[in-house]
Amino acid sequence: MIRVEGLSHHYGEKTCLLEVSFNLAAGEKAVLLGSNGSGKSTLLKILDGLVTPRAGTVFYEGERITPGHLKHGALRLRFRQEVALLFQNPDVMLFNPTVYDEIAFGPRQIGLSNIDERVAHWADLVGVTAFLKRPPFTLSGGEKQKVALAALLAVEPKLLLLDEPAAALDPRSTGWLVDFLADLPITLLTTTHNLSLAPELGTRTLVLSEDHRLLYDGPIEPFLGDTDKLLAANLAHVHRHKHGGLEHRHWHTHDWQ
Repeated sequence: MIRVEGLSHHYGEKTCLLEVSFNLAAGEKAVLLGSNGSGKSTLLKILDGLVTPRAGTVFYEGERITPGHLKHGALRLRFRQEVALLFQNPDVMLFNPTVYDEIAFGPRQIGLSNIDERVAHWADLVGVTAFLKRPPFTLSGGEKQKVALAALLAVEPKLLLLDEPAAALDPRSTGWLVDFLADLPITLLTTTHNLSLAPELGTRTLVLSEDHRLLYDGPIEPFLGDTDKLLAANLAHVHRHKHGGLEHRHWHTHDWQ
């Protein structure tokens, strides 16, 4: 579905990605790991056709994808329906006067039918039916995230890119999200640096190192057991522990959002 070849990107003097290559097959649920600043969000924006990489190529079902290529009518319409990106901060995605209008916006833009049914269906599945008449800005962070997710799914994409989707969610809502995503019959690529959550979001993991290269691509469990790779990705740390009069140091993984 997605093929990435030799992808590199930088903003000014700041390198974000360096010679990244991988394939993502239809139906896969993969997790993109890396510490803050490793390039995860930039990679998702490139895959969504929002940013043109400085080097390398992204193909979606055989079609080259950049903002320039997506200016063409037929490809743009198909790509924007089939590929969706959920930003970490839902506030950047919500701009309509009501939750109903937010969920209806995408289907209206691409000319889909049965708008009322689509809105009702996805609002119910994510649990925001009670908010349909409310302005999105009046909702909590977790509620906004659910509205943004429903708005993307209302166009029935084939590939969903999610940037730290649990960041604004409490533990109960995080559990709901894990089950919800597992049941979606679409391809998923989800970023996180929370290693306790990562195995729940996919069985394959792509890991970006601090030097912005692809450090690992494979099953998640072997990676979680490899201290050297965890350290290279800045996903493990060491600090002091005190037990009575004793003090010692050992490695821990990052389990926070």
